[in-house]
Amino acid sequence: MRATKNQESAGREIVISHFETSCFVPAIVFVERPVSRSSRCLANIKRAMRLFVHAFWLTVLMVLMSVFSLQAHNSPSSSVMLDFYRDRVGVELTLPLAELELSFKQPLLANPAEAFAKNNSALKDYVQAYVNPQTEDGRAWSVEVQDLKLQTNSQPFDLVAQVMMTPPAGASTRKFNFNYSVINHEVMSHCVFVSVRNDWDTAVFSGQPEPLGQIHFTVTSLAIDRSNGSWTRGFRSVFNLGLRHIAEGTDHLLFLLVLLLPAPLLASGKRWGNFGGLKRSLLQLLKIVSAFTIGHSLTLLIGAAGWLRLPGQPVEILIAVSILVSAIHAIRPWFAGKEVFIAAGFGLIHGLAFADSIAGFGFSPWYLACTVLGFNLGIEAMQLIVVAVTIPWLILLARTEFYPPVRILGAVFGGTAALGWIAERMLHWPNPFNAVVNTLAQHGFWLVGTLGTTALVAMAWQWFTRLAKDEIPLGYQDETGFHCQK
Repeated sequence: MRATKNQESAGREIVISHFETSCFVPAIVFVERPVSRSSRCLANIKRAMRLFVHAFWLTVLMVLMSVFSLQAHNSPSSSVMLDFYRDRVGVELTLPLAELELSFKQPLLANPAEAFAKNNSALKDYVQAYVNPQTEDGRAWSVEVQDLKLQTNSQPFDLVAQVMMTPPAGASTRKFNFNYSVINHEVMSHCVFVSVRNDWDTAVFSGQPEPLGQIHFTVTSLAIDRSNGSWTRGFRSVFNLGLRHIAEGTDHLLFLLVLLLPAPLLASGKRWGNFGGLKRSLLQLLKIVSAFTIGHSLTLLIGAAGWLRLPGQPVEILIAVSILVSAIHAIRPWFAGKEVFIAAGFGLIHGLAFADSIAGFGFSPWYLACTVLGFNLGIEAMQLIVVAVTIPWLILLARTEFYPPVRILGAVFGGTAALGWIAERMLHWPNPFNAVVNTLAQHGFWLVGTLGTTALVAMAWQWFTRLAKDEIPLGYQDETGFHCQK
């Protein structure tokens, strides 16, 4: 059999020009069709899409495998919390027992309490050996492990160490190198998170620690620099906190304002009578505000120092009760002449609520005193602002016949809000009136403007009414300064 073929280079088409055979032979001839450029481009696109899909699913599979691997081998980390005092730095270490056992090379997890009692002294020496702060010029700080405690209430179990670091003479506590390798010198996968928990000079307090960085097997030192802080910065922070606490604490302000509603009036039996005079009103207002200040300042100090702590729920309920009692008194005299004692007594309750806001700020006697002073001054400043912008209008209104409905309306509003808070805090019922109170508090400027406008209109109406009735003699000037001259 013999065959001859010609191939055209352009179309790659096979042409059989001569074929000889001596016998019958079945033959299959394949002819390759010409392929256009667009077809080749489409084939390349399809091939690329297949490769992309394969790569995508391979990546997803690898990610899932890594996630499952991390979940199966989750390594608990350590935490380091720094507290900056004036002459030293306190450190709280939280060390997971599972990781500590690997580096300490003694069994700790099988029976933590027994192992802790047996190795207490050795554990202190071990922790102290691997906490080595230094000044920038290489001088070592003194380190003392003051206390060790086990945390076995929840997994993972931890050893909590209290460490005190003191710089050498003449060195600053604000700038140093924190060398640390308690577990990470042995366990390569272990990570240590370092944060500032308390630093008055940079306004960092325990409620919101500031992360500084991480330490692990290859990085065992962290440069600490807190030199940008100052005492005034911390004081300004707690002062502003006191301002905000009163501005946002509508229940505290509402108690004071409702208690002040009948202050300009004289009690006549079981009813509120006429205006008691400008001097008496101002003196009564001063006594009530001062009594409330003394009361809450006393329990603020006691609570912040940790000498007295009450659960938050009963304190919040009693605050709502104080508003309700003041509202009832504003409608009908209940303890006329004894408002000062009521303000001081309920001020003690409000002070306990104030103390919760700064419970973690006073981490030393010096900073505790600064915190209480700054926070209390912030509270008093906001109280004075509120009193200064509302009381003059209440005194003007108290001189008119329009004050009784204003007083009763304010008392009803305060009493309704108090009942809503009592139900919410005692029975956990929804309090729809809370949204109304918060909305009005956000528009305090307009409320004061409305109150002032009402007072001016009421005074003008009363003056013109008396003028029309010839009740004001010629050339008369009353206590408000209004003149009448024809």
